[in-house]
Amino acid sequence: MGGKDLNKFFENYLNQDLIFENKKSLQSNYTPETIPHRDEQIEQLASILAPALRTEKPSNVFIYGKTGTGKTCVTQYVMNQIIKVAQQKNLNLKYHYLNCKLKSVADTEYRLMAQLCRAFGKEVPATGLPTEEIYRIFINAIDDKKQLIILILDEIDQLVTKAGDSILYNLTRLNSELTKCEFSIIGISNDLMFTDNLDPRIKSSLSEEELVFPPYNALQLQDILRQRADIAFKKTAIQEGVIEKGAAYAAREHGDARRALELLRVAGELAERNNENKIRIEHLDAAEEKIERDRILDIVRTQPKQFQIVLYSIINVCDKDNKIFTGEVYEYYKKVCNKVNIKPLTQRRLSDIIAEFDMLGIINARVISKGRYGRTREITVAIHPSTFPKIEEILKEGLGL
Repeated sequence: MGGKDLNKFFENYLNQDLIFENKKSLQSNYTPETIPHRDEQIEQLASILAPALRTEKPSNVFIYGKTGTGKTCVTQYVMNQIIKVAQQKNLNLKYHYLNCKLKSVADTEYRLMAQLCRAFGKEVPATGLPTEEIYRIFINAIDDKKQLIILILDEIDQLVTKAGDSILYNLTRLNSELTKCEFSIIGISNDLMFTDNLDPRIKSSLSEEELVFPPYNALQLQDILRQRADIAFKKTAIQEGVIEKGAAYAAREHGDARRALELLRVAGELAERNNENKIRIEHLDAAEEKIERDRILDIVRTQPKQFQIVLYSIINVCDKDNKIFTGEVYEYYKKVCNKVNIKPLTQRRLSDIIAEFDMLGIINARVISKGRYGRTREITVAIHPSTFPKIEEILKEGLGL
């Protein structure tokens, strides 16, 4: 496409009668004015945090539930309402939100504390200070006046995985160091078992109150999609049946509203790219395929090297035969390890990695008995063969093959 053609393309794009009215309302960080089917959780969280409006420290709260059950949305919504009232009453109440999944935020205790120092007006170097020093800087930053601070740690399990649980111990003990300021924590996690592995002292401090968010069912997801679609799209932009099918897709994925909204957004983008002014069922089907493909590629990209070698071996052995066994994969895997100069793992450890890929939905692995020869796994690849070349390209690049 030459320069003139490109100009014409952009002109046509701008003159198009677009499908979207407000695409932001389909993004996961959008907080709507009302949140359907979460009245109970909103009331519970509001009653836990209400003492903040009397400048009393609210209990620390631990919120858990699967992805897309409204945990972050409800927390942000309740906090925004509390801040509004606090401003009307001239109360010194602040909250700070951190997503611990982001590498730049929370891959070490130092990085998270540096982020908090900056949020409260203290510049600190990216590395180099002792941990005690950075805590002291943070305490000085917030303890200069009478105020209440609520820290929201989203995906808190990621923080502990990357930085250990000592940071939570230090944060939950912060009030004993403060004289004017009071400090509360809201922890949010998708991992329902997260607190089971915490030091009991941290668990009792962090989980003074607990809130559980159940998954949405298909009818509830329809209400959520309709509410957002009314904001996101032009009035006649959605074909009948699209909302229902989008909700059914997401209900199958443990009631994930985030997934449902993403499906609708991608379906709208695909329709727009085809110069169509209506989202149809086929756009939704194509959107589901695209999202699933992107999810798989993202998993492949972020796996450790040993996992990548195992997956590379599975895909290459599968090229010859759709049903393969652990032993065949292990033989090929050892050759690849030799090529990339990495020490091979034991066959038992390779079996564990195969089981993890099974859980991620990349392969299907069935344990079968071979009588006195023991047990093996029969492996079939669960992803569409059209994705193989892209996966292989990512793996070759990652492994330097």
